[in-house]
Amino acid sequence: MSIKNDLFLRALKGETVDRPPVWMMRQAGRYLPEFMEIKAKYDFFTRCQTPELASEITVQPIRRYGMDAAILFSDILVIPQAMNIDVEMKPNVGPWLPNPIRSAKDVEQVIVPDIDETLGYVMDAIKMTKEKLNDEIPLIGFAGSPWTILCYCVQGQGSKNFDKAKEFCFTQPLAAHALLQKITDTTIAYLKKKVEAGVNAVQVFDSWGGMLSPVDYQEFSWQYIQQIIDALKDEAPVIAFGKGCWFALDKMAKSGASALGVDWTCSARNARYLTGGNITLQGNFDPTRLFSPPSEIKRMVHEMINAFGKDKYIVNLGHGILPNIPIENAGAFIEAVKEYKA
Repeated sequence: MSIKNDLFLRALKGETVDRPPVWMMRQAGRYLPEFMEIKAKYDFFTRCQTPELASEITVQPIRRYGMDAAILFSDILVIPQAMNIDVEMKPNVGPWLPNPIRSAKDVEQVIVPDIDETLGYVMDAIKMTKEKLNDEIPLIGFAGSPWTILCYCVQGQGSKNFDKAKEFCFTQPLAAHALLQKITDTTIAYLKKKVEAGVNAVQVFDSWGGMLSPVDYQEFSWQYIQQIIDALKDEAPVIAFGKGCWFALDKMAKSGASALGVDWTCSARNARYLTGGNITLQGNFDPTRLFSPPSEIKRMVHEMINAFGKDKYIVNLGHGILPNIPIENAGAFIEAVKEYKA
């Protein structure tokens, strides 16, 4: 079963291409009017847990823009839900965990679940999405990094600095590492099931990695991401994306990951230098820059591709697309890549 447009998979292998592939983090979502129609009818976790809805939302942006890869509509917090931790989505608040984890005793209550029993709906969504995509383009599966998941589990909600999560790690390191290992074990089992169900690559999102100092990052985040890469890399290409983690790019480049995500605070030149110039990089357009006029977006995208180089490169944003981006601007971003001539 070969995929008709395999540009994304070829870029992950580091092959020479005519133009780099393009997709956008959070492309299946809230900037699209067709997504908002579904959102008006079903609450957040119903959308995640209903394969018909999740698969439909996954292919919406592909129909509209024709990206080179689809990413499954889901959420990183389905993992703690499966681990016996309550997670709600509160309007105007975002993720809300009524019983945050604050002690070793709390950590003991957390389970490493049976993935089929707790997250089978994700595998069903993958199979349904693969049918809809009909091998036109690859499908990406994802998970949050163990540290990023811990941040929500301990803080109890989003935060500017995740101070409670860091305090927990620094005052109760044994409990923190026990929780991180449980999340890691669950995540590895989950991603392996996703690959079995049909995803062509996986991405680990370390959204809050940049909250840690370089030394603490190694201890509380990277060593667990490395376990995930080690467990998955022979089964599917792994992309590691740490927001604000430019300081770890040298180590990440030696991890066995197929590609590394870069955010907009790190220049293409620095990213290539820090990674030794021989691993595929993904990024790093500032999502807020999609408010610029379409002609300016196209110019900047071409400059970005020239800066990274067309090979060993996947065009993307430096973080998820924002909800209020005009749809024609998102279109200009995708078109710019398709029109690119070296």
